[in-house]
Amino acid sequence: MTKAMAREVGEDNICVNASAPGLVVSDGLVHGGNWSDEWFDNNTSSRAFKRRAMPEDMVGTIVFLSSREANFITGQTMVVDGGSVPH
Repeated sequence: MTKAMAREVGEDNICVNASAPGLVVSDGLVHGGNWSDEWFDNNTSSRAFKRRAMPEDMVGTIVFLSSREANFITGQTMVVDGGSVPH
């Protein structure tokens, strides 16, 4: 969808990109399920960064993609998962 939208509005110099976060610790995740510390530790052990992802870890990507510095990047998905999935 991101690539198709980028092609559709590219003539108007509009950038269309996406952020694909990994598992992020949020209130909804912590309080909305039966997630134990052991479960979180198992999840983080597979990452390059051996810590839990927090909402503030996503901010830099969104700020960058919204900035003038990213004005020639379009149709891309930036994975922000602490190195969980190699690309």
